[in-house]
Amino acid sequence: METKLEEKKETKKIAEAPEKKSDEKKPEAKKDMKKPKTEAVVNSLNAHLSAKTSAAVCKFIVGKTINRAMDDLKDVLSMKRAIPMKGEIPHRKGKGMMAGRFPKNASKHFIKMLKTLEGNANVNGIESPVIVEAIANIGERPYGQFGRIRRKRAHIKIIAKNKIKKESRERKK
Repeated sequence: METKLEEKKETKKIAEAPEKKSDEKKPEAKKDMKKPKTEAVVNSLNAHLSAKTSAAVCKFIVGKTINRAMDDLKDVLSMKRAIPMKGEIPHRKGKGMMAGRFPKNASKHFIKMLKTLEGNANVNGIESPVIVEAIANIGERPYGQFGRIRRKRAHIKIIAKNKIKKESRERKK
């Protein structure tokens, strides 16, 4: 009887040994699968802004670096620079400016979003981030008090990627 028990123990040890080796390999494979992030993203759902002003600010900041966009929005807060807008809006002074406004609440909200975008870019290792995409969509519109008014809401998404130099563009062609 003792020999049968010993044989069973040995077979269990042999069966367990290969499983441990396969478990050790799995964590290494997961480490290799991580890809470096090439973009930083910020989302704001149901922001207390109108979709029209949000879309105008998005168009205003696309193609700029994060710091430049924040400086321009600070100029909007101090009424030094107007954001171009469409519709029946009065004309503003300035070179090439047709119609524009100074949306203060939207500018404050976008400055907060750009600060978080800058932090995300630093964490992801993006050296010189440029705002590539800024999108504003209509959000959920809840009823106001007594159910007469529908409130304004907007979903906003901003994406920044690493700045591409002119030399690297020419090399790709």
